[in-house]
Amino acid sequence: HEREHDREISELAAKHSEEMEKLRAELQEEQRHLFDELRQQMAATHRAEHEQAQLQSQTLHSLELEALRLTLNNMHTSQLELTQSNLRKEKETALMELREMLNDKRAQEVAILQSRHQLEWEKIKEQCLREKEDL
Repeated sequence: HEREHDREISELAAKHSEEMEKLRAELQEEQRHLFDELRQQMAATHRAEHEQAQLQSQTLHSLELEALRLTLNNMHTSQLELTQSNLRKEKETALMELREMLNDKRAQEVAILQSRHQLEWEKIKEQCLREKEDL
């Protein structure tokens, strides 16, 4: 009876040992599987973060380019306005000088015409006096 009991205990111990090995193998397989899943998830997360960083970098680059474009556009507009203002001033100055020159010329012509008129009037007056004397 004791031998039978020892044999059953031996069988149970062997069965227990076999089941423990089987459970260890299953546990190792499950750990390996979970580790692989975790590695894949980490790789996917890394790829997603990398893509997001690239997208943010591209967006930032686009914003910087747009800011530079707007700055250049503002500078160009300011330069055009300054050039227009300078041209307007130059035009006004040239027109004032031309107006003054034309007024001076007109005054000279008026003075010349007045003196001619005066001379002709005096000639006519003298001629009139001579004709009177002749008569």
